Amino acid sequence: MLVKRLEELGIGRPSTYASILQVLKDRKYVRLDKRRLYPEDRGRIVVAFLESFFAKYVEYDFTAGLEEQLDLISNNEVKWRDVLRDFWRDFIGAIDETKDLKISDVIDALDALLAPHLFPPRADGTDPRACPGCTGGRLTLKLSKFGAFIGCSNYPECRYTRPLTVPGDGSGEIGTKKLGEDPKTGLDVTLRSGRFGPYVQLGETVKDGEKPKRAGLPKGTVPDDVDLAHSLQLLSLPREVGRHPEDGEPIKAGIGRFGPYIQHGKTYANLEPGDDIFHVGLNRAVTLIAEKIAKGPRRRFGADPGRALGAHPTKGGPIVAKNGRYGPYVSHEGVNATLTNDKTPETITLEEAAALIDARAERNGPAPHARPRKAKRPAPGTARHIKASSKRPGARASKGPAAGKAPRKSTQAAE
Repeated sequence: MLVKRLEELGIGRPSTYASILQVLKDRKYVRLDKRRLYPEDRGRIVVAFLESFFAKYVEYDFTAGLEEQLDLISNNEVKWRDVLRDFWRDFIGAIDETKDLKISDVIDALDALLAPHLFPPRADGTDPRACPGCTGGRLTLKLSKFGAFIGCSNYPECRYTRPLTVPGDGSGEIGTKKLGEDPKTGLDVTLRSGRFGPYVQLGETVKDGEKPKRAGLPKGTVPDDVDLAHSLQLLSLPREVGRHPEDGEPIKAGIGRFGPYIQHGKTYANLEPGDDIFHVGLNRAVTLIAEKIAKGPRRRFGADPGRALGAHPTKGGPIVAKNGRYGPYVSHEGVNATLTNDKTPETITLEEAAALIDARAERNGPAPHARPRKAKRPAPGTARHIKASSKRPGARASKGPAAGKAPRKSTQAAE
């Protein structure tokens, strides 16, 4: 439909339609769902900004007219410098008119233009801009470093906020989908969208700024499939699985930034595929915690320090079992011995490691003595070379002129 409309308006060419659609999707101005394009809030805000302050350049006639001028340039009927000069003269004038605007002026203009989309009429006839978090507050469009959102005019006294929209939301209020009421508290349970994805929320933000309870949707969960029962389960997390049989401390199950997990004290273990966060039992949780402790803490930098087994029974010095690049091994004062297939760094004993070290040292033999360093011969003609030559057997010491040269005769001798 979009391509057909572009053809009717004379915008673009068949060779450019694919790139136009790709840019719209890459910049997240629209989303493609079942071969249909749906406008995103980012695209709506960009269009509202252009229509408010650069209306001439988003009109259909302007784009179609510019296409005709480009065709004339390609046919050598119009000089490209003239077209570029006319375009820049008007464009720089439009920039000069808007560069001194305040951010508040821009937000007010966007809020007024997007009001029908952001604040549609409610079924009960109440003011769609009335803040549900306080009395007397008015909902307006606001911008932050994380994007646009809807906030209360009584901030910071009232901290009520909501996103612009929730994907797939078919409810009356944009950005909030009511799923029902919590039978224990009587508070509304709503589905919302945040910076880290969709989530469910219990109640609303109170006047003193205390945040209501929230829970993110697990990865792979479709927001349209979330109902009240599922939401209450998510809001009940983290739940206590049971008490650890060794120390009696509670083991909890919850969903974090990196997915579902099991927690015991300061130890966190991720659930594996097939584990259900709502039904995982105590035995499974204890096993996951034990496996995580056995692996040890993750090292961000440096090599594996290994497992210290103790001092060598006869030679002294520590023996360490490690996992190396080419497999597990034990090390003692520079001697490394590879473990056999039936041994691991976690199970090998000190006696077994010492036997492997001794066998390896016996096979290698004593360390070869270092060869004496060969003295560097001095360069010919230097003082060191002359001095060294005079010390050789059969060499004649010469304190006079250099060897091979006849002595200079004095004037008296020549006469």
